[in-house]
Amino acid sequence: MDGVSPKFVLPETFDGVKMEITGQLGMIWELVKAPVIVPLLQLAVYICLLMSLMLLCERVYMGIVIVLVKLFWKKPDKRYKFEPIHDDEELGSSNFPVVLVQIPMFNEREVYKLSIGATSGLSWPSDRLVIQVLDDSTDPTVKQMVEMECQRWASKGINITYQIRENRVGYKAGALKEGLKRSYVKHCEYVVIFDADFQPEPDFLRRSIPFLVHNPNIALVQARWRFVNSDECLLTRMQEMSLDYHFTVEQEVGSSTHAFFGFNGTAGIWRIAAINEAGGWKDRTTVEDMDLAVRASLRGWKFLYLGDLQVKSELPSTFRAFRFQQHRWSCGPANLFRKMIMEIIRNKKVRFWKKVYVIYSFFFVRKVIAHWVTFCFYCVVLPLTILVPEVKVPIWGSVYIPSIITILNSVGTPRSIHLLFYWILFENVMSLHRTKATLIGLFEAGRANEWVVTAKLGSGQGAKGNTKGLKKFPRFFKLPDRLNTLELGFAAFLFVCGCYDYVHGKNNYFIYLFLQTMSFFISGLGWIGTYVPS
Repeated sequence: MDGVSPKFVLPETFDGVKMEITGQLGMIWELVKAPVIVPLLQLAVYICLLMSLMLLCERVYMGIVIVLVKLFWKKPDKRYKFEPIHDDEELGSSNFPVVLVQIPMFNEREVYKLSIGATSGLSWPSDRLVIQVLDDSTDPTVKQMVEMECQRWASKGINITYQIRENRVGYKAGALKEGLKRSYVKHCEYVVIFDADFQPEPDFLRRSIPFLVHNPNIALVQARWRFVNSDECLLTRMQEMSLDYHFTVEQEVGSSTHAFFGFNGTAGIWRIAAINEAGGWKDRTTVEDMDLAVRASLRGWKFLYLGDLQVKSELPSTFRAFRFQQHRWSCGPANLFRKMIMEIIRNKKVRFWKKVYVIYSFFFVRKVIAHWVTFCFYCVVLPLTILVPEVKVPIWGSVYIPSIITILNSVGTPRSIHLLFYWILFENVMSLHRTKATLIGLFEAGRANEWVVTAKLGSGQGAKGNTKGLKKFPRFFKLPDRLNTLELGFAAFLFVCGCYDYVHGKNNYFIYLFLQTMSFFISGLGWIGTYVPS
């Protein structure tokens, strides 16, 4: 026995057969494929098809509602009581309610002048308007610049206060909450919130406040965002398409059917009494705005969306900033869903169908399923079925349903219909990060409470930020400062699947796979959007 050298022992069925390592792996693959891989992958296909049908039904439902709204619903000023507030020579400004404007900031070097200047120009009696600049900046130079800008407007008779904290506890929610604690706020009935890059028109308050004054059951009036830099690069055009659908369809449908939608965190007016009744601002998730909206809605308050009232703002024009923003916007709602689902179910102040709408449509389908099906089906399951041809995917699931959903999503931005195909590829790339973020939120994992302020460049029309040296085209011949390894990994995976389909496949999926490979590869190298040279 001592003279017998050790050998790799194969099962009896393979006795005497000499194989290379690759051959052995091939045989193992064949052994496990039929009893394990095929059933699991087929199950994944069925689950993805079910999620696709759920998303399709949601999109069709909202499409029908928005058509009915446009054709038959009354305008907001007809559905609700609305009477403009006019200047009165006898009463003076006393018939105008006192309004608080909050502008949260964090190192907003490029855009701090925009919102301060725009809010200082609001057409509202100066003695009935209080502006708070809530500056959490950590850069001493920026803090000094913002404070000097506030002093400049104060010297012109504007009631503006510069407010700082010792720490950033609670981030934006903490700053807003701290601002409401000031003694003079007790005289204010309403609070308007504008992020640092938002620029309201002078008549913003005159067009929105009357809805709150004459309808005591309305807690929130939300305006639409208008993007001043949407034409800056392909990245901003893609964002415009997604957000236009959100405002044109999702917000309008929620406002018209259930008087509920998610507060967008800015360009909205709150009744301060509703904020207090709902429990005030909370920092338990990264979507403090949505958190407050859900809690206020559960107490019976109604929300109104005004699509005709638009406020200029800036889209993230660097891929890094956009990824951080999307992580927060995807992780936060999933984490809030986890924390509030039982509270919504037990609530007795709202109708049953409103609960169904909030849980199923608002949270589950739009905030979870929409991300999961896009990534799992089109970036994982469908490519894997190419490697396992025994698993069948019906054409209605792989072609017809996504085509209909895509067409319905395009109604928000007709001017970009020619970019629809690029938008699909881009959304598939971003679904990777959104899916990861929703899982982190649902399981409250490591980055669940990560808050990274979206960087603004002041590069939009009318912006006076520092755009010198800002390049709008990718450096195709220079490596980026940081590789996005997740995107590059999926680019390699999809490329392998595409090559296999080109050689052995019958459905010509390789055309889509190669294009999607390019999208992941370009995103992996950061060659999308503008960038700031190092």
